[in-house]
Amino acid sequence: MRLFKQNKKSLFVLFFSFIAFIIVACGNEEEANQEPEPTLLEEPIERREFLMGTYVVLRVYDEGQEEALDEAIARVEELDEKLDSNRSSSEIGAINEAAGEAPVEVSDDVFPLIEVAEEYSAIPNSGFDYTIGPITDLWRIGFDDARVPEPEEIEAVLPLVNHEKAELNAEDRTVFLTEEGMRIDLGAIAKGYIADEVINVLKEHRVTTAIVDLGGNVVIMGDSPTRDTGGFNVGVQNPDSTRGEIVGSINLKDKSIVTSGIYERFIEENGEFYHHLMSPDTGYPFDNDLAGVTIITDKSVDGDALSTVVYAFGLEGGLDYVNNQEGIDAVFVTHDQEVYTSDGITEGFNLTDESYTWVNQ
Repeated sequence: MRLFKQNKKSLFVLFFSFIAFIIVACGNEEEANQEPEPTLLEEPIERREFLMGTYVVLRVYDEGQEEALDEAIARVEELDEKLDSNRSSSEIGAINEAAGEAPVEVSDDVFPLIEVAEEYSAIPNSGFDYTIGPITDLWRIGFDDARVPEPEEIEAVLPLVNHEKAELNAEDRTVFLTEEGMRIDLGAIAKGYIADEVINVLKEHRVTTAIVDLGGNVVIMGDSPTRDTGGFNVGVQNPDSTRGEIVGSINLKDKSIVTSGIYERFIEENGEFYHHLMSPDTGYPFDNDLAGVTIITDKSVDGDALSTVVYAFGLEGGLDYVNNQEGIDAVFVTHDQEVYTSDGITEGFNLTDESYTWVNQ
């Protein structure tokens, strides 16, 4: 009996020693598999290229991530070649060329974006329609041959602007513009989509901290290495000035911030000012009380589209729309130099330009 007790005690010790060994071994394995903490730079690695008709600036704060930046720039170039409606060789160009004739099969890069564009076009009275191409082709604002079309020209092509006349086949991944002369123009959503794709590339390389700026479509990733409060302090564009001047700022982390406003592209003729934000209902620039609107979202593709949707609603309608949606915030700037903020950022927004009045703070 005593021998049995001794053996039982030995087995008990051996069993728990074995369990302890397993726990320690697993712990060591988990530690070995853990990614080392990244070394963050106070001054980021930067790539700056002129693409998509604007300056693309990518800043990465993780040390040794030059290859990630190179691949991110390559991704921008790849998507631009597929999505640019002004290139006959692009996939969008192919869809437009086949309008009224046949469906066109597109890539996995292009079809999901057109599906998102369709969703935003379907919002009632949104002012967003991705088949706006016949109108933007007339005005050409942002190009050297920009002009004010004759009213007869606008009236002639306006019936072609109707997203309901576009047929999308998800199974075959095809797009068919059912009437000759229809044209897709993704200028109000493509930069946001591409910005999200850049973030995906950076994440694949395990980048933790970055700022992606595609000509005003900005995505913040991680915390600033030079701030104790976390996030990055991001400026809100002054719509009455050149890019870079701000009316205020807000602290953001892992967010997109997109501004649409009259400052971006415009022409003047006979003393009249015409900006590039076109109404699919009238064929002319939207005419309301807003000089600009800035949208804050998780995904830049949403912020890009919503910056047009919300601008088209005007101040009162735009504020009401944003305040009744989840995951969206906005800053509105009026022609009268008044600033309004959505409910979700009233506490976080900081007005920096004293010539503006923050009305609903």
